[in-house]
Amino acid sequence: MRERIAGLFREHFGVAPEGVLEMAGDGSSRRYHRLRGPEGITAIGGVGPDREENRAFLSFSASLRSAGLPVPEIYAADEGAGVWLEEDLGDTTLFDAIEEARARSEQSGFPVSMIPVYERVVEWLPRFQVQGHGVVDYSVAYPRSAFDRQSIQWDLNYFKYHFLKLAHIEFNEARLERDFETLTRFLLDCDTDYFMYRDFQSRNVMLRAGEPWFIDYQGGRRGARQYDIASLLYDAKADLPEELRQRLFAHYLESLARLLPVDRESFESSYRGYVVVRILQALGAYGYRGFFERKPRFLRSVPYAARNLEGILERGLPADLPELSNVLGRIVDRHARQSDSPSADQGLTVLLYSFSYRRGYPEDVSGHGGGFVFDCRALPNPGRLPEFRQLTGHDPGVRAFLEARDETSQFWDSVSGLVGAQIRTYLGRQFSALTVSFGCTGGQHRSVYFAERLAAHLREEFPEVGVRLHHREQPYWP
Repeated sequence: MRERIAGLFREHFGVAPEGVLEMAGDGSSRRYHRLRGPEGITAIGGVGPDREENRAFLSFSASLRSAGLPVPEIYAADEGAGVWLEEDLGDTTLFDAIEEARARSEQSGFPVSMIPVYERVVEWLPRFQVQGHGVVDYSVAYPRSAFDRQSIQWDLNYFKYHFLKLAHIEFNEARLERDFETLTRFLLDCDTDYFMYRDFQSRNVMLRAGEPWFIDYQGGRRGARQYDIASLLYDAKADLPEELRQRLFAHYLESLARLLPVDRESFESSYRGYVVVRILQALGAYGYRGFFERKPRFLRSVPYAARNLEGILERGLPADLPELSNVLGRIVDRHARQSDSPSADQGLTVLLYSFSYRRGYPEDVSGHGGGFVFDCRALPNPGRLPEFRQLTGHDPGVRAFLEARDETSQFWDSVSGLVGAQIRTYLGRQFSALTVSFGCTGGQHRSVYFAERLAAHLREEFPEVGVRLHHREQPYWP
């Protein structure tokens, strides 16, 4: 594929590239390379395994650019090989710029310097939705030509199966399905005859010379205008304050009104529903990438999404959705107060895991690597006894069984001594994170018992240390 991309570069620029560097992935199956030629020539080479998705991207790129919208120029493509060459828009996304501005700012909160940038992004969105609608070919849209009933049901089930079930959030399936049907009817009761970008968020906006350019619209389709502005304003880790959301929403409506009449009251009513479904879709993605594909960085967005849900619940859901309201409340209770990652200015945080060796070792979410992994499989296994088989290390009977064994006391003394000595050293050196993991056969009895016991011990012995406990086979952060 690298050779084919290099061939496209030669065909377009008339010279061979001097270097081809693979770029960091974005979590999708597509891969990108930066090609550099003489005299500062650069281009981005894309490789996509899905031909239908590639076709949508290439077609939409040509159409949107023909309407004067700031998307990358496609220099050349080999659809059969699944490769293309596109304009290089640089390395700075809108999200990167926010993070950099936050790091430079001496004040907490959203950096004021980024507000004009967001306003320019918001001004472009109606043009994509209205002018883009007039030029794109929806027959190549992938995987659906419209954000219709089927698309909405896919998103809601994505949330149910990849977040709720994998995160072990309790729900009544029949009642939740009724609420899903109610929400779907509500969402479709508005004008859906516009171009819906589908993933209009801060990581898909590039900033070049301070001006926004737009990428990753290959999931675009016919749909409601409310979805995209909800995607931008409730983008989890961008973490926009509510006051700024309202300001940008008003700015969006003003920009939209320059292109066509807007019934603000009706628009706002539907918008509230699209905010909900967009957050649910995002949570499904975080769960799939984080729990299923075991890429923990995606789980770091969950607390932000949970805090967004908290505000939505305070204002009230847009329709009568009692079971969904209960489910969202459980997500808020579990995740809204969770920090996305430990940091030095928060002091030392000990991240405790229980896990099953059948599924491999837990991944480090602190970004530091290292830590202890203790193998509990040499200890007597309560799970072999019928009376304990359905219980866990939380249950008194299992605890009593383990604590009656001399092996447990010896194991505990070794573990608590090692971890305590490490914590004292880390505190002295102002480290921010230590990971301690306990593994057993099923991640249900012995590992859970020791993770719980160590958490209680550390909270008493080291009150200045933060403790976060995660039972991976029952995945949640209490």
